[in-house]
Amino acid sequence: MNKPNLKVFETVDNLLFSLADSFVEIGNEAVEDNGHFNVVLSGGSSPKKLYELLASPAYRNKLDWSKVHFFFGDERNVPANDPQNNALMARKALFEPLLVPEAHIHAIDTSLAPDKAAEAYMETIKKQFTKKPIHFDLILLGLGDDSHTASLFPYTTVLKEKEASVKSVFVDKLNTDRITLTAALINQAKRIAFLVYGKDKAAAVETIFGEVRDTEKYPAQLIRQDNQTSWFLDKDSASKIIG
Repeated sequence: MNKPNLKVFETVDNLLFSLADSFVEIGNEAVEDNGHFNVVLSGGSSPKKLYELLASPAYRNKLDWSKVHFFFGDERNVPANDPQNNALMARKALFEPLLVPEAHIHAIDTSLAPDKAAEAYMETIKKQFTKKPIHFDLILLGLGDDSHTASLFPYTTVLKEKEASVKSVFVDKLNTDRITLTAALINQAKRIAFLVYGKDKAAAVETIFGEVRDTEKYPAQLIRQDNQTSWFLDKDSASKIIG
């Protein structure tokens, strides 16, 4: 079995620049091959710095942003204008500075009930890929300190979902609903990139690469680990796997 690409950096800044380089390289390759770049963004606090970097003068001219279609790996069940909304964060950090066309921003409609929002989002994705198999060019993922990724949380029902789809899931520990891509849909992507930094993530990173396999307890283990999956880690988050 091929192993994932582990990239460990001395500083978070070095990590972010390397991932930004990879992002635009994959994007330009997709545009050249297919005329557009279908990318799935990660939510939460960690990727905000990456999005701000991509929108900065250092990167804004390295990719034709009018050819990029943005999707989301998961969403919180909050209104579109709520500060916790993943799409709102990306809008402020990335879409507005780059003047991304509204038609290219495919946010999850949280005005719908969670199960309906999931169904509607799957239809949005299918429409983008017409009748072709759904292979996103790149999916960005994070890793929680409980080893969750997207909204695939430990011991939740969605972990058993085998269909490549979008599902709603109630997360007991957060007492809320989430909408998320399933592991099966994520695993169909051409490339996957994890963005993880900080000492508080070291134990979670260790669970992914340790000998114990327990996808109920460590959901990010559901994501395929091959040479098209890259882990961008700083030395603190990687400290338990590199010594």
